[in-house]
Amino acid sequence: MIVQSKRHIAKTISYRILSSLLGFVVVSIVTDSITIGTTFSVIELIYKPLQYYIHERVWYKYIKYGLKERQ
Repeated sequence: MIVQSKRHIAKTISYRILSSLLGFVVVSIVTDSITIGTTFSVIELIYKPLQYYIHERVWYKYIKYGLKERQ
């Protein structure tokens, strides 16, 4: 099976949407401020996809933990 980069990009986008929405809700509730929740989500929305994509590619390319050869 060949895993293409576009799969990692799609996973990054879907994960980021879900995570940003959850972060917005939690921060808005904790701070009782939609403005702070929105600011947090925007900053996180910009920074985290890049971090996640790099992390995913490093694991795929260099870390073989939990992988098993087909027999």
